[in-house]
Amino acid sequence: MSDTLNLDALRATFDPAECAEVSPPVHPGEILREEFMTPLGLSAGQVAKALDLPRSRIERIVRQEIGISTDTALRLARFFRTTPDVWMNLQARFERETLLAEIGPELERIQPVSEAA
Repeated sequence: MSDTLNLDALRATFDPAECAEVSPPVHPGEILREEFMTPLGLSAGQVAKALDLPRSRIERIVRQEIGISTDTALRLARFFRTTPDVWMNLQARFERETLLAEIGPELERIQPVSEAA
C-alpha cells in the first residue's frame, strides 16, 4: 500500500503559514457597508429603519466598533435576502481570527492530548 497517503506524515509536513498570505480579519461591518449598503445606495438610517433597530447600532457596526448579534443577523438576512448564517459566520470568523492573533503563542504552548490516552 505504498500508494496510500499517510495522514500523519501529511500533517507533519503541513505548515499553514506557508499556504496563504496572512491578511487582517475582515469585520462584518465592512462587508455590510461595502457589499450591501454602498452598492444599493443605502444609509445607516435607512437600514436601521427597515430593520426596526436604532440607527446608532448600524452606524457602529459599519464603523467596525461593534459586532453583529444574532438578532441583527436575523434582521439583516431578511432584509438583504441572505441567510442568518452569512452574518453569523462573518462575525464568528472575525472574532476567531482576531483572538487567534492575540492568544496564538498561548495556544502553541498547549500540548494536544495523546491518541493513546
